[in-house]
This record gives sequence, C-alpha cells and structure tokens, in this order.
Amino acid sequence: MTVRPDTILVIEADDDLRRLLSLALRLGGFPTREARDGLGAMAILDQEVRVGAIILDVVLPDIDGLSLRQEIAARAGNLPVIVITESHEDIPELHPSCVIRKPVMPDDIVVAVVKCLKDARDPSQASPRSSRLQPPDRS
Repeated sequence: MTVRPDTILVIEADDDLRRLLSLALRLGGFPTREARDGLGAMAILDQEVRVGAIILDVVLPDIDGLSLRQEIAARAGNLPVIVITESHEDIPELHPSCVIRKPVMPDDIVVAVVKCLKDARDPSQASPRSSRLQPPDRS
C-alpha cells in the first residue's frame, strides 16, 4: 500500500459515519482529521495541518454547507471538496470536486478522494462528467 501525504479532513455530523469514512481513508493510506461540525473544521484548518482534500457533509449542526464551503475557500484556497449529500439535486453553488450520494460505502469515498486529488493535480485529465460520482447500485 502506498502511503499518501495528503491529510483528508472529514466533516460529518454523524459520529459513526465520520469514523467509518476516516477509517476507510486511513486503510487507503490517507492520514485523516475529523470534525463533527463547522467550528471544528475551521479550528483544524486554522492549525498548521496540510489538508489535501475535504469531505463535507452538506447538513451540519452549526452551519450550512454553503457557508462552510465559502469559509473553506477563504481559509484554505482551492482544495478539492468532496460533498456528501442525501439530496439528488445538483449543488453547483458548493463548487464540489466530486459529489457522493448517501448512503456512502467506505470504498466509494476512497475512490472519490483518489480521483479528486488526481484531478486537482492534473486538471487537463479531468473529464467534465467524472466530477459526479454515484455509488454503484448494490441491490
């Protein structure tokens, strides 16, 4: 397994899902930091932590996804942001690098992070339609 230097910030209010996503990413070779809300996420971004990408749940207890996305852009620049949502509506106002629809499978998040980091490093290889990832049908 290749160890990747990019720390992934997982922002998810659901404790179990946040821990599961973080574990899947660590098993995939990514160091992680976790925040259960927007204030926790901002505190991590204010530290001297090199964050390579952010996984952002749209619904958080203290701040809406759009406001948090704007704060992320102001503090951390143009980081890849993978949005997790239950909604089937497009959310272009969040400027997501990728969108994962709930329910989220751990492998899906690792694939999305790898893809989004690759696209961020080499945007010429990113295909317009590949920025929206749909979990495979598991029925």
